[in-house]
Amino acid sequence: MPDDTQDVISGGHLVAKALKAEGVDRIYTLCGGHIIDIYDGCVDEGIEVVDVRHEQVAAHAADGYARITGKPGCAVVTAGPGTTDAVTGVANAFRAESPMLLIGGQGALTQHKMGSLQDLPHVDMMTPITKFAAAVPDTARAADMVSMAFRECYHGALGPSFLEIPRDVLDAKVPVSKARVPKPGAYRASTRSVGDPEAIEKLADLLVHAEKPAILLGSQVWTTRGTEAAIELVRTLNVPAYMNGAGRGTLPPGDPHHFQLSRRYAFSNADVIVIVGTPFDFRMGYGKRLSPNATVVQIDLDYRTVGKNRDIDLGIVGDAGLVLKSVTEAASGRVNGGASKRKEWLDELRAAEQTALEKRLPQLRSDASPIHPYRLVSEINDFLTEDSIYIGDGGDIVTFSGQVVQPKSPGHWMDPGPLGTLGVGVPFVLAAKQARPDKEVVALFGDGAFSLTGWDFETLVRYNLPFVGIVGNNSSMNQIRYGQAAKYGKERERVGNTLGDVHYDKFAQMLGGYGEEVRDPADIGPALRRARESGKPSLINVWVDPDAYAPGTMNQTMYK
Repeated sequence: MPDDTQDVISGGHLVAKALKAEGVDRIYTLCGGHIIDIYDGCVDEGIEVVDVRHEQVAAHAADGYARITGKPGCAVVTAGPGTTDAVTGVANAFRAESPMLLIGGQGALTQHKMGSLQDLPHVDMMTPITKFAAAVPDTARAADMVSMAFRECYHGALGPSFLEIPRDVLDAKVPVSKARVPKPGAYRASTRSVGDPEAIEKLADLLVHAEKPAILLGSQVWTTRGTEAAIELVRTLNVPAYMNGAGRGTLPPGDPHHFQLSRRYAFSNADVIVIVGTPFDFRMGYGKRLSPNATVVQIDLDYRTVGKNRDIDLGIVGDAGLVLKSVTEAASGRVNGGASKRKEWLDELRAAEQTALEKRLPQLRSDASPIHPYRLVSEINDFLTEDSIYIGDGGDIVTFSGQVVQPKSPGHWMDPGPLGTLGVGVPFVLAAKQARPDKEVVALFGDGAFSLTGWDFETLVRYNLPFVGIVGNNSSMNQIRYGQAAKYGKERERVGNTLGDVHYDKFAQMLGGYGEEVRDPADIGPALRRARESGKPSLINVWVDPDAYAPGTMNQTMYK
């Protein structure tokens, strides 16, 4: 034991000091006996302790907080089931490239392998879905290892880290002189790489001479805060831009370079295609949806992603914002000849956009009851302001929204990402509203998705976090139902996917929020406005047509 006359500090207080040094101002948690000394340290350091009802919510909220703020998120959970409950949130952050730290409790080292309460091999379980996973072996190392874990979050593509801290390591006290507490800004180098200068020059040359270029601005444009650089490039070089993931909102709706509905047409006919911060995964048809005749360029933070699943003509590993800025600068002085000749190409794409919109217009304005999902998401799109952060949590209903809802500002779109996790909605609302209380938060849930984490609506009420929530309610897990009907016939379409007719509006009211039911499409807009004016967490329960499926659902190859 340390000398009582010496200044001493506990492991939990060291953890809190390290979190503070990293800029963490709140942790998301569900309490447990293994981790309470971290809470005590957080109180001393002025870090808010936000308690939720399920550890999955804590992990998703840490992920969401990182996306909104650009700072790493942090969740703290107890050992055993506390940590396993958080696995889905960590896995989602891993696939979505979101920097967060999960701290899990663990039984005392003195009881190692003896079968202590909630003892599990957490590090072994977390290693495949994190960028760094380790146990803290000694109290004096607690702050040091927290900073080490955060450092790894920013190595290459961003992602989560995990630390487990045994109970006796966390509770023990050591002399302050023996503990390493890294100084803010002094232990992590800049990770903002501009890429290979020769490759930058080559890409600038390709874009200057392209007749039909197109660019896809993916999530890394937002995570690297490269929005201004992306806007400057597409406007200076007159390049049509498509956006996905967190990259949505880079350009506002109505911008002459903002395109959405003509992406497949563009990628089938372009001569140069630049893919920024998006892997060739299922969302991109593993790269097969790009014209085989196009020159394909990929820009990504992670070398392992570049050229994965299909050949490319040029790959640049680096920070999206810095790379795009450098390309624009490299093209300086020779842009006019390239930009002016692309007017016909942009007109061609705008015509394709208009054709797609007109084809869908009857459904967007449908007065049918039950309500067509396109009408619902069209009303939501009209409802959004420049300050509305939009969150999508669901299967088929959110697939509908992806074609219609257009965030008005950068960083104002949140969806789970490529893991396709249901249940992110309520925790993302929690994180977004706490990080940006000045913003309106609008969330669309499928009724199945809301059910997974919906009890934390009570947390939103408890913390007085108003938002406008909409449940597209068809009493089904409809994306799966479509697939079952397609593969096994209508007589087997209702196996394991049918939910009860739940009145989520009454659920919201029961928990102290605002709730309203909508069956007539004409009532959607007024109900949304009443929810906004209520100043409470809200759920507008909209009964939608269970026999209407999104094109994205019907086109999924797993159902064919």
